[in-house]
Amino acid sequence: MGPARPRLEDGHRPLDQPLPVTWSPQLNAAPADQIRLLDVQALDVRLQQLAHKRKSLPEHAEIESLTKDHTQLRDLLVAAQTEESDCAREQTKAEQDVDQVRQRATRDQQRLDSGAVTSPKDLENLQREIASLARRQGDLEDVVLEVMERRESAQERVAELTERVASVQAKIDDATARRDAAVEEIDGEAATVSKEREVIAGSVPADLLKLYEKLREQQGGIGAAKLYARSCQGCRQELAITELNEIRNAAPDTVIRCENCRRILVRTSESGL
Repeated sequence: MGPARPRLEDGHRPLDQPLPVTWSPQLNAAPADQIRLLDVQALDVRLQQLAHKRKSLPEHAEIESLTKDHTQLRDLLVAAQTEESDCAREQTKAEQDVDQVRQRATRDQQRLDSGAVTSPKDLENLQREIASLARRQGDLEDVVLEVMERRESAQERVAELTERVASVQAKIDDATARRDAAVEEIDGEAATVSKEREVIAGSVPADLLKLYEKLREQQGGIGAAKLYARSCQGCRQELAITELNEIRNAAPDTVIRCENCRRILVRTSESGL
């Protein structure tokens, strides 16, 4: 067996023996200050929870989904409006073509009716042209009807999509209002917690708070944990007997570190020592 380990006296180790890894070298803090550090940690956890809640509000996903639907419907509406506009121009052009043919046919018919054309050949040509214009007018009027039907269909589509866009926009507005209300409530609580945290953290010794902040950044937001029933509440690991013995013999103001997760380990009446 090796030599016996020097004993702790009055909470201090002999100068010739190094500090155990569970201690924070040259860092001491009154037990009350260490307890207040747990209060700071609890408030930091609450702030993390509030930040996560703010980020994870269901309205965020709802608004994102609705916005995608709104964008798609807006694109369809623009396409329908463009089609309706194209049909309107096409209809105007077709109606102008019909009018031109009708006017020409009217003039030819007036010439025929006036008796100004006496040559049999000219009469035959004029009659043939009037008949051709009639057929042309009929064809153009069919075109006008077909364009009008397409325009009417486009107009109905525009009306339908306009209504759907408005409906989705109303849902977006409602979800946005609910999200903003929830965010306002969360931010209000976060502001209150932050002020409380500022007050309590201001009463914690600067060197202890600095170590805590460093560990909190390294350890996923948890820099200090309670030693509860011989277990570290940071990593949920039960401490070894040797480590517990070292903690039992440590001075009350010694800042303890968990040997497993390296977080500050705060002793309380529930530590089971």
